[in-house]
Amino acid sequence: MRDYDVIVVGAGHAGCEAALAAARLGFSTALVTVSYDTVALMSCNPAIGGIGKGQLVREIDALGGQMALITDEALIQFRMLNTRKGVAVRSPRAQCDRSLYRTAMLRTLQNQKNLHLIQGMVEEVTALNGSVSGVVLREGVSLSAKVVILTSGTFLRGKIFIGDRSYPGGRAGENSSENLSLSLQRAGFKTMRFKTGTPPRVDGTTLDFSVLKPQYGDDEIVPFSFLTERIERSQVPCYITYTTPRTHEIIRKNLHRSAMYGGHIKAKGVRYCPSVEDKVVKFADKERHQIFIEPEGLNTKEFYLNGISNSLPAEVQEEMVRSLPGFENVRITRYGYAVEYDFFPPEQLKATLETKLLGGLYFAGQVNGTTGYEEAAAQGLMAGINAALKLKGVSPLVLSRSESYIGVLIDDLVTKGVDEPYRMFTSRAEYRLILRSDNADRRLTPLGYRIGLASEERYRRLFEKEDSIKRLRKILEEKKEGANSFSQLLRRPDVTLKSLGERDESLLEFSEDVRQQVEIDVKYEGYINRQKSDAEKLSELEKKLIPREFDFFAVKTISYEAREKLSRVRPQNLAQASRIPGIRSADIFALMVALRKASSPL
Repeated sequence: MRDYDVIVVGAGHAGCEAALAAARLGFSTALVTVSYDTVALMSCNPAIGGIGKGQLVREIDALGGQMALITDEALIQFRMLNTRKGVAVRSPRAQCDRSLYRTAMLRTLQNQKNLHLIQGMVEEVTALNGSVSGVVLREGVSLSAKVVILTSGTFLRGKIFIGDRSYPGGRAGENSSENLSLSLQRAGFKTMRFKTGTPPRVDGTTLDFSVLKPQYGDDEIVPFSFLTERIERSQVPCYITYTTPRTHEIIRKNLHRSAMYGGHIKAKGVRYCPSVEDKVVKFADKERHQIFIEPEGLNTKEFYLNGISNSLPAEVQEEMVRSLPGFENVRITRYGYAVEYDFFPPEQLKATLETKLLGGLYFAGQVNGTTGYEEAAAQGLMAGINAALKLKGVSPLVLSRSESYIGVLIDDLVTKGVDEPYRMFTSRAEYRLILRSDNADRRLTPLGYRIGLASEERYRRLFEKEDSIKRLRKILEEKKEGANSFSQLLRRPDVTLKSLGERDESLLEFSEDVRQQVEIDVKYEGYINRQKSDAEKLSELEKKLIPREFDFFAVKTISYEAREKLSRVRPQNLAQASRIPGIRSADIFALMVALRKASSPL
């Protein structure tokens, strides 16, 4: 038997972040993956970031995670989304070279001190006296550990569907894990099923690009990582086409042959990323649907058709794809499919992502009912951090909704649960004006540094940046034009720091990043202060802790249904309790009174 401090099961985006965090915090860590070839694989579209997701990536980076650095290395196109909207919802997105991303992450893992990669499939999680004790591989090899982090994605009893054909698999060409989730069910964990899908990939040499609309990246690339000073790189275009009435006719004619509409799939899929069958059926009034044609990388001619995921038979996919403008003579290199898989409803987790049922066992990623690389990586990072802090015997790191999108993500999962695959959006964050992608380092790097994950270099850069922000703010307050200071002038909609710099060139000596922070802080000062005030009120409720052993059923002034929900979720504080679906403000007041009577630490 081989002994480790931490074992991470699965080397997808969650597993990579979890393993790196645990190893960097000083613990002997084993990362178990079926194959090196699939480490950090972009099994869906080859892109990182997007609305809400870009904020998650920059928060991962600010805490000392890896995803942003790898994205900067593999980036082949960059766009800042929502630039015509307010700063609260602007989100970075990068098209990546799929192969380069994977190899860069694998290199990072292999070079990381304290981290050991093992190729194999975990079939069982073992436990002793209510705590995890290790895992057993398919080959019969036992690995022992004080902590196990499960990040197995869509591989738990995964089943792939193409038309009326189905077979076990977590991803095309890869075996599913049939026994792992069953072993956890026997231990008392509840599982459910979700489904996801992927579109066909095509040979770019068979496309007619003359009829496709190119979409180019921004002139200026904004790095994802706060450690990357500048990216100067040639970018490749993506392309856009649309479905046609002929496409819709083909799909309608063959709906009964779709795995989903033919009744073969029962699980619920991602509402915000519907299959093309769903689009045609549920939006029957639309004459066309956009398809985003994404290059898979610089050294391949394969393209990903974002917007046309499906579970139709292969021959129907051929006919459907060739009905698209520019695709008349296309050759499909990989057919689309749907995959159904087990996940663990996340109410079974603490806010640290440790399971309530088994001490030392953490879940992260799609096993918690989420979808997306970024959501998975954020959970993996937090699971790795909290696993390490548990081993150190110190307080865990639980981020609140008012300080990070990661906090929103995890709080939503463990408090509200999921009834469909969870995806992050800016609309989920109540305090999105103060949780912007541009200030993630200012919000979270001090926390990352305090726990030992953010490096000295990262913290030094933040210190210098904050000093520059203070100096620039002071200059703006002191310099005047007539009766108004430059700060007052900057609050006007038509005035920018750049235009003020034309009047005083010393303002332009500061970096673009510093000028951006100051301009946002000054222009949105009133709104920012209001959100900070609201966040402080939330913080007061978060300080009102609920003892772990508190008997909710003893509070007779709360409805029985509410007591059931409180007992199932077991909120850590009144703020979390207030967010449980179905819990009323009257319930919170009654709970507050009961806690006072019980001499709780209020």
